[in-house]
Amino acid sequence: MTPFEHLRRLPRPVRLAIYGLACAILLYITLAPGKYVPGVGVIWDKAEHASAWAVLTGAGLLLSTKRRWAILLFAFIFGATIEVLQAVLPFGRDGDILDLTADTVGIAAAYAVWLIWRRLGWVK
Repeated sequence: MTPFEHLRRLPRPVRLAIYGLACAILLYITLAPGKYVPGVGVIWDKAEHASAWAVLTGAGLLLSTKRRWAILLFAFIFGATIEVLQAVLPFGRDGDILDLTADTVGIAAAYAVWLIWRRLGWVK
């Protein structure tokens, strides 16, 4: 048994609930009114975006049993949608193409790690 195989053996509704909860938490964090979000420098902001989307994508890849390309596509569309919502909603947040770029870097990093793990036989 591979180290992460027990995750994929969970019933599909449980896997979807876990991933949905992760998405809901990330959605709340990214759309919270700006006055509740502490200011960080540009570098840390982008690192936070990349790591959040890496975790989200990694969780999706580990919980998924097939159509992993859909996890990657969903993560990108989710990030783009959040940036649009930040631009149009009156919460004191700004949509930023550089945030979406950082999200994409996180998605790519998670997929690269997953590919390495697959080559090592840790995931199928």
